[in-house]
Amino acid sequence: MQQASFSLHRGVKLQGGGEPMHSHGQAQLTFAASGMVQVHTGEGRWLVPSQLAVWIPAGVEHHVEVLTDAELWMVYWEPSILKAWAPPIPLERAFALRITPLMRTLLDTAFASNATAGKSELVVRLMLHELTETAHAPTFIPLPTSAVGQRIANVAFGDRRNQLSVNEIASRAATSVRTLSRVFQAETGLTFKLWRQRARIVLAMDRLARGVAIAQVAAELGFASTASFSCAFRQVTMLTPTDFIGTADKKSS
Repeated sequence: MQQASFSLHRGVKLQGGGEPMHSHGQAQLTFAASGMVQVHTGEGRWLVPSQLAVWIPAGVEHHVEVLTDAELWMVYWEPSILKAWAPPIPLERAFALRITPLMRTLLDTAFASNATAGKSELVVRLMLHELTETAHAPTFIPLPTSAVGQRIANVAFGDRRNQLSVNEIASRAATSVRTLSRVFQAETGLTFKLWRQRARIVLAMDRLARGVAIAQVAAELGFASTASFSCAFRQVTMLTPTDFIGTADKKSS
């Protein structure tokens, strides 16, 4: 469905697919109606399971990686109409957001086969208000930009069971603990401890969304018990692993 000020697109993407890094002249909201994708930008990457969507401003380079077969719904706004329709809240940065019941209803209505042009316009305008009032989802992993920061991140990503100490990570990345701490705070806005915890939980979300059992995910990621995993998961996501799985199941049913 095409309009002068906005457009709606939907399609199925197969696991392993995606597009190279690119940008659009329009702002973009991408919702995984089913399946899961990961969106990369120059600032980092977002895990986007089916209960989340990701906002990409116009001109921001990004790459969508399809982690499981996914049906994607995408809404595009022209910059001029976005400025006219959106509430006075900055939308210049990419972010992931939870799909509230209202946002899901708006998406269902906009993409319904019998939606009229006038109704779609009203719905798409209301989407902008809803997305600016919805809390950002904690599935973003900011990536350091320097060479040393990237080496540290790669070592940490490879330590799935969280067995390496900070000293060992710094040594393997050919740097010092002091530099490690300074680089992550400056380049990601998070302490290395918080960044490492978030990266670990986002990986857990990936595994849970693929249907891996909670106890197995906890073991894979080196947690001492399912209870300790659930506690850490809730600290980052504000959900228990069971709640996360249940929400995903409801969205895909």
